[in-house]
Amino acid sequence: MQQVELDQIRKVFDQEIENISSSGELEQLRIKYFSRNGIITRLFDELKSVPVEEKPAYGKLLNTLRTQATEEFNKKKSLLESGESNDLSKLDLTLPGKIFNIGSKHILTQTLYEIKSIFKGLGFSIYDGPELESDYYNFEALNFPADHPARDMQDTFFVSEKFLLRTHTTPVQIRIMEKEQPPIRAIMPGRVYRNEAISSRSYCMFHQVDGIYIDTDVSFAELKGTLVSFAHQFYGEGLKYRFRPSFFPFTEPSAEMDITCYICLGKGCRVCKYSGWLEILGCGMVDPNVFKNVDYDSDKYTGYAFGMGIERIAMLKYGIDDIRIFFENDLRFLKQF
Repeated sequence: MQQVELDQIRKVFDQEIENISSSGELEQLRIKYFSRNGIITRLFDELKSVPVEEKPAYGKLLNTLRTQATEEFNKKKSLLESGESNDLSKLDLTLPGKIFNIGSKHILTQTLYEIKSIFKGLGFSIYDGPELESDYYNFEALNFPADHPARDMQDTFFVSEKFLLRTHTTPVQIRIMEKEQPPIRAIMPGRVYRNEAISSRSYCMFHQVDGIYIDTDVSFAELKGTLVSFAHQFYGEGLKYRFRPSFFPFTEPSAEMDITCYICLGKGCRVCKYSGWLEILGCGMVDPNVFKNVDYDSDKYTGYAFGMGIERIAMLKYGIDDIRIFFENDLRFLKQF
């Protein structure tokens, strides 16, 4: 009786699959026979009620039925798919083509790549370091004593008494100098964090690129030449520049570099606060106290250091007046670059 029942199911299956002419009809056949509640699936569920002595023979018949039916189903499926792919009558050449959106690098990434490319061309290597930093590397080794008021220049996210989220990428300079001997010529890009109120001009997280060059007889003139070369390559040959005295605990003397406002060309506008100048970076000669902390002979070696904010550089170059927009993932903004 079991053999007759299975033969009848196979006969009906063969008749139905023979008359199928579309993928939709084939899918209905699959549901009817092979789905969770399909005919063949239910036969296997009913196998547990078959007498023990008959189970091996009946199970073998069921497996044969399922295997043969599956093979026929796959053949029909391949045949239909082949026929549908070759049916040019269903191809509408008047339909517009599909538009595939191509992703692009974030404007900050583009700016960073350009800065790195320029400094690599000037002979600088690229280093990075941890974003979770110790108080020693972030402050003390950079000539920030524990009670020094200069620490108030940077509002800090402290994780514990001795560890914090780095406020600048300058600590990487110390790590490099601890491991290597001069000459050293390197830049250090990365994320930094400061506990500041978020506004159009400041953010709690941003990006910096610091740089150092240490060797014998390094002069401020070399620092100036390097930074002017960078500014000309990044902003264009026509800009004017100036260096103003400033203060940083880890450099002495220290300066800030300004360039002519590229929007008003020095006439004065809202972006440059009507001064005609835009500050792009801070720099100076490495303080001898920093050399002492890494066991460098300050009588033998001199060096310069500089640092710039990537967001600020991008804002100045592309006329962006709100730093927050860099982090909002607004496609209307991102697609402009």
